[in-house]
Amino acid sequence: MSTAAAPTVPEHSVTGRLPALDALRAIGAVAVVGHHVGFQTAVTMNTTWGGWLARLDVGVAIFFVLSGFLLFRPWALSAATGRARPRARRYLWRRALRILPAYWLAVLVCLIVLPDNRPASAGDWVRHLTFTQIYQPGQLRYGLSQTWSLATEVAFYLILPLIAVLAVGRSWRPIRTVVIVSGGVLLTAGWLTLMGFGWLDRGLHTMWLPSYAAWFSAGMALAAAHVALRTGTAPAAFRVLDDLASAPVACWAAAVGLMAIATTPIAGPRDLTGPTAVEFGTKLALYLAIATLILIPVAFGGPTRIKEVFGSASARWLGAVSYGLFLWHPLVIELIYLLDDRPLFTGGLLNTFALTMVFGLAYAAASYYGVERPLQLLGSQWGRRPAGRGPASGSSTVHGATPGASPVTVGPGTTPAPTVGTSP
Repeated sequence: MSTAAAPTVPEHSVTGRLPALDALRAIGAVAVVGHHVGFQTAVTMNTTWGGWLARLDVGVAIFFVLSGFLLFRPWALSAATGRARPRARRYLWRRALRILPAYWLAVLVCLIVLPDNRPASAGDWVRHLTFTQIYQPGQLRYGLSQTWSLATEVAFYLILPLIAVLAVGRSWRPIRTVVIVSGGVLLTAGWLTLMGFGWLDRGLHTMWLPSYAAWFSAGMALAAAHVALRTGTAPAAFRVLDDLASAPVACWAAAVGLMAIATTPIAGPRDLTGPTAVEFGTKLALYLAIATLILIPVAFGGPTRIKEVFGSASARWLGAVSYGLFLWHPLVIELIYLLDDRPLFTGGLLNTFALTMVFGLAYAAASYYGVERPLQLLGSQWGRRPAGRGPASGSSTVHGATPGASPVTVGPGTTPAPTVGTSP
C-alpha cells in the first residue's frame, strides 16, 4: 500500500526521538575500542579467539546504518506528515556543529603532541582538517587513523539532502522511497565489481563512500519503513520489522551467529594483509546483516523493557560522549604505549582496554562538556528556525560521526585502512 496524500496523525506519536538508539552508539564505540586494543596488543592475530576482537570493527557498520536511519528520517517524516521539508542549509549547519569543533581539536592535539607526527607538513594539516586524508594513500597520521570513517561519513552528509529529495519526491509513497534509497546496494556491488577486476585499489578505495553505500542505504530504507509503520501508510510486508522487534533475543542471537561466521577467513585476514574483493564484499554483507539485526529490536515495535534500559540516563550519557570516545581513544592508546615505552604488538589486553576506556571516557567527557555541547547550544541559537517551518533535519541524531575501525598505531607509510575491508 502506498499513499499520495499525507495522512493526519498525532504528531507526538511520530516525530518523537528514539532515545534507546543512544545505547547503540555507545555499543558501537566500545566495540571499536576493543577492536583497536586487540590489534595493538596483537591478541587479534595471535590467539584462536582473536577473530572476535578483529571483527569488533562491526561497530562501523552499526554507526553507518544508524546514521542513515537517523539522518534520513526527518525527510521521510516531513513527507508522511505533510510538514515542510528540512532545510539543507540548517541540516548541514547542525552537522558541522556536531562534528567539526571536537574533530578539529583532536587533529590539533594529535599532530602537535605525538612525536611521530612531528613535524606535521602543511599537507597533513590541510588534508586532516578538510576530511580529504583518505583520497591519497599513506596520509592517515598517528592517533588519527580512525578518522577514515569520519571522512567517509562526511561525504555521505554532503549528498544526503539531494538523495532525500529524490527519494521522497513530492508525495509520500514509502515503497518507492525504499526502492530508491536501496540503490546504494547497487552502487556498492558495482564498486566491488570494479575492485575485483583490479580497476580499483583494494587499499585506498575501500575507504571511500561507495564501499559503504549499502550500509547507509539500509539505514535509510529502515527509516522510511519506520515512518510508514508509525503513520499507518506501510504495506503489510513492512510489518515484519515490528514482528522481528518483538523477538530481540532471536535477532541478537542471529547477529552473534553471523558474527561467528565473520570471524572465519571467509571475511578476510585479521592482519594488515589486504583481502580479495570477494572477501571484502562478504564482510560488508555480513556486517550489514549484523547491524540491521541489532538495530531492529531497538528502533521498531512497541515499548519494551529492553528499550527502557537502552534509553536509561546512563546509556544516553554514554551515547552522548561516544563521539568523543571515538575521537580520543586512539590518542590514549598512543600515549599509553609512549609513556610506558611499550613496543608495538605487546601489552596485556585487559589492562590496556581498561586504561583506554577510563582515560578515553575522561577525554570524551571533557570534549563533550567543554567543546561539543556549548558550541551546539550556541550554534542552535544562531541558526534557530522560526516556528512553524517544519522539522530540523538530523534533530533525532546526536552521533553523526561514525567510529572507524582501522589499526591505531600503524604509522604513516603503511596507512591503516578500515579493517572492515582491508588495511593498506
